[in-house]
Amino acid sequence: MTMPARHAAIALFALVMLMPAIARAQDYAAIVAAPDRSDADKQTDVRRQPAKVLAFAGVKEGMKVLDMEANAGYSTELFARAVGPTGMVWAQDPAAIIERFVKDKFDNRAQNPAMKNVVHVIREFDDPIPPDVSNLDMITFFYAYHDVTYMPVDRAKMNAKMFAVLKPGGFLVIADHSAKQGEGTTVAKTLHRIEEATLRQEIEAAGFKLVAEGDFLHHPEDPRDDKVFKPAVPVDEFILKYQKPN
Repeated sequence: MTMPARHAAIALFALVMLMPAIARAQDYAAIVAAPDRSDADKQTDVRRQPAKVLAFAGVKEGMKVLDMEANAGYSTELFARAVGPTGMVWAQDPAAIIERFVKDKFDNRAQNPAMKNVVHVIREFDDPIPPDVSNLDMITFFYAYHDVTYMPVDRAKMNAKMFAVLKPGGFLVIADHSAKQGEGTTVAKTLHRIEEATLRQEIEAAGFKLVAEGDFLHHPEDPRDDKVFKPAVPVDEFILKYQKPN
């Protein structure tokens, strides 16, 4: 064997040996297209664009993820599928949210084999993480941060808890419905919207650093003056990716 060929063979062998340690590229489209996903979820996909969300978040197999205010578990299931059997997802909900909105919806979803690596965490927003959970790779908070602004929640404490439980370099991915400039949190209860600048200010005060922002959920045709439920035009939404500094 010539010297260049020998070097190439050694390099190939080293690559093969390292393959288990290299995170495989995720096929997010295949995750979304899984035939055992419900028809209801697939209808929701049209609005939520989950393949783009998963790619934006950069979720990988084996990750440990916390899904804040999981509600009926639409996003929780997607992340459970993405992290695979070697990963783990904790789905957080306060007891009051479950009683008023979720009821049996999450429990019914939990029967799906795709949810076998999910733990439903019933905890308040102020202290959302079980004491035995640490060094998370990612936290997701989708279309619910506006809710906590009109609840009796210490948001600074909540954000500090999320920051603390992430490993250095871990990510917080947060999306919500856009309010008009200057409205802050004043329309959170009535229109279920929050001003992006206000959310950014609160999250960044906890120490998170913005690393990416997506534009695929923006709808400039939305006048942002109506409730987000059954809107006349698609709702303008924003999605941000934050990181805990190393």
